[in-house]
Amino acid sequence: MQPILSLQDISYSYHNLKGETPALTHINLQVSEGEFVAVAGPSGCGKSTLLSIIARLLTPEEGNVLYRGLSLSDYCQDTVLKIGYMLQKDHLFEWRTIYQNVILGLELNHMVTKENTDYVLKLLEDYGLYAFKDSKPSELSGGMRQRAALIRTMAVHPDLLLLDEPFSALDFQTRLAVSADIASIIRKTGKTALLITHDLSEAITLADRVIVLSKRPAYVKCEMPIHYDLSREDPLAIRSTKEYQDYFNQLWEVLTDGEPIY
Repeated sequence: MQPILSLQDISYSYHNLKGETPALTHINLQVSEGEFVAVAGPSGCGKSTLLSIIARLLTPEEGNVLYRGLSLSDYCQDTVLKIGYMLQKDHLFEWRTIYQNVILGLELNHMVTKENTDYVLKLLEDYGLYAFKDSKPSELSGGMRQRAALIRTMAVHPDLLLLDEPFSALDFQTRLAVSADIASIIRKTGKTALLITHDLSEAITLADRVIVLSKRPAYVKCEMPIHYDLSREDPLAIRSTKEYQDYFNQLWEVLTDGEPIY
């Protein structure tokens, strides 16, 4: 089966008056349809840069990104690809209601139809936000705001979801609950997801496969499939299993090379 996303020998550097700072070097990875993949690595290693390249916000200096078998460079720049991007902050507009926020992508892409707005209302109902659809973002908790941001991303029917540390601003207890909730939503809807995280525990708990990047300039150090017998809807239960601990120990050794991470 052809992967939905393929990165081939991707390299990228940042340039400023002080010179060149290599961020990524010869990155190769693939994501299959319906797969939930987590990319973990030290802070500042270039994980978000990688997502920006996939989202066409940056152009790689070397290598090629294939989306459904075609190079991103073969798509016209104004072609709307079915890729959703969920950022670290929810970026909900305080002057718009929750419903108005989650249909924003539909408005921008001229996709406001009864079918699509009915789909949005169903997502709001299924995930506990229908009663708050006329509320302003300031009236919602951090976890509820993140669910609203995910629904906004999913409203345009993306085939691929890019998640850039979307739980990093939440406290630990809320982060556990919301990350499991959002991962469950993604799986139930059959979406393909690429999650960026610096939290190895989060990667092991949520993903079907974990890719570990090195320090900057980042390269792929290893890829590890993740399998559990337990339901993934209970992140605390998963973290208490021997399987989880084995995965964590193996990936931590790869990530650190026996050295501290900063």
